[in-house]
Amino acid sequence: MKYGLNIAENGELDLVSLGAVVHRLDPGIVPFKKATNFEVHVSGGEFNVAANLSDCFGLSTGIATAMADYPIGDLISQRVRAMGVRPFYKHFKHDGVQGPNMATVYSDRGCGVRAPVVFYNRCNEAAAQLKPGDFNWKSIFAGGVRWFHSGGIFAALSPTTAEVIIEGMQAAKKAGAIVSFDLNYRAKLWNISGGHERAVAVLDRIVKNVDVLVGNEEDLQLGLGIPGPEVAAKSKLDSSVFIGMIDKVIKKHPQIKIVATTLREVHSTNHHSWSAVAWVDGTPYMAPTCELDVVDRVGGGDGYAAGFFYGLLTGQSPQDAVKLGWAHGALLTTTPGDTTMVTAEQVKAFAGGGSARIQR
Repeated sequence: MKYGLNIAENGELDLVSLGAVVHRLDPGIVPFKKATNFEVHVSGGEFNVAANLSDCFGLSTGIATAMADYPIGDLISQRVRAMGVRPFYKHFKHDGVQGPNMATVYSDRGCGVRAPVVFYNRCNEAAAQLKPGDFNWKSIFAGGVRWFHSGGIFAALSPTTAEVIIEGMQAAKKAGAIVSFDLNYRAKLWNISGGHERAVAVLDRIVKNVDVLVGNEEDLQLGLGIPGPEVAAKSKLDSSVFIGMIDKVIKKHPQIKIVATTLREVHSTNHHSWSAVAWVDGTPYMAPTCELDVVDRVGGGDGYAAGFFYGLLTGQSPQDAVKLGWAHGALLTTTPGDTTMVTAEQVKAFAGGGSARIQR
């Protein structure tokens, strides 16, 4: 046992994620009201982790999700395959007019003092219709699974999605997998599905099944209903407030062995200070702080989670796992899109103190 966890040494799948897969329309630095062209990025908090672990780190991963059978679904499924992620789809037939649809995220990148703007169309989303029984977990995990991951955005989509998460987590536990969950508290989503009170009740039921929790101090307060700190943080890079809340988290959910988050100070849209922290089986570990020249900030947190999970799955020290996550999240912000475009060698070099000096 390491990190307080009993991580299986092998399995047909290193990680399976459960969540919604979406497509993001990105006009770059142009505001939407003036946009004439878009890049299309396939995304989703849970999918991003699986895609990053596969494409960058070479692990065997899968995604359990909804798929609508129409051209947008075809586009998304092609990108899923391109990232090397094995799909486990519950298929929905699109009626040609109203759906069910694959959700759309609209997100420009902003620039300088102009912040990015993000909004959504999740109307009649296929993933929100997922319910217990839609996935044959026994078949999915038949060859062995080492890690199972889901998140709070998917939990908020409908009354049934949280039940699917709990079903998947319990099946993963029986199969011997570590279970992780990214709180990713989004007030807008919870406000249309029961509000904050329901969010705390639902997330409490989910987190009872979790070994590894991802979320910052705001996620912990809003998602778990934990009182805020008595002393304010000195800066966004101050980890003391986050660490100070861990005792309250563990008191409420004593089975949790790891809590992790990123730390980010936004100076402008394209200049961030970046760090990360993880509490691992009673001990906090900090990443260094670096200055980021940001191309696209979306997906940085998922990049950290993927690199951190990779470190744990490969038996690295907790400190090295945190640095791998920190390095991968940092590098991910230097490319467009929500998922990784960098190599494991680049991540390891940066985590080890490398620089942007040209590689010949």
